[in-house]
Amino acid sequence: MIHLKNKVWALLAGLGLLLPSCLAQPTGLVQNKAYDRTLSTMLNPDEVSVLSVNQLHQLGPENVILLDTRSREEYDVSHIPGAIWVGYEEFQSERVRNLNPDQKVIVYCSVGYRSEKIGEKLQGLGFTNVQNLYGSIFEWANQSYPLISPSGDTIQQIHAYNRVWGKWMTNDQVEKKY
Repeated sequence: MIHLKNKVWALLAGLGLLLPSCLAQPTGLVQNKAYDRTLSTMLNPDEVSVLSVNQLHQLGPENVILLDTRSREEYDVSHIPGAIWVGYEEFQSERVRNLNPDQKVIVYCSVGYRSEKIGEKLQGLGFTNVQNLYGSIFEWANQSYPLISPSGDTIQQIHAYNRVWGKWMTNDQVEKKY
């Protein structure tokens, strides 16, 4: 029952039908105000703190452990340079066993919901410095930061998850795949 409730909640949030929550939420971390309002209803930075794509770009993805929590199919279309695929439904603690639990870990998915849940799991596994990329790969691409293919080539394609969520991927220079 809880799983179904989460899916209904996520669908309503994806459609922008939820009112902003009363929790203190980050604002202004994504360019699109409607996207920001939707994210503020879905994410709980009290559980997993967030950082903006600009902050990640300044840090340099190569200077953190960057974990992609999307499906393998999504990751194989494109991902952020340096990202390690760990999945969401397929996530297993063995995939992160060899990572330093004290190093800065950034998790992302399409918009941030799945990555927040994996971030919570990582914290439960003893990772001490986990952050969720606010707006995730959609905002990364919206701000024209590079995407790469599995072979390492820079490309202008992204898996947009589905048409409901894909509306938040607004960079016309990046081709959406479903």
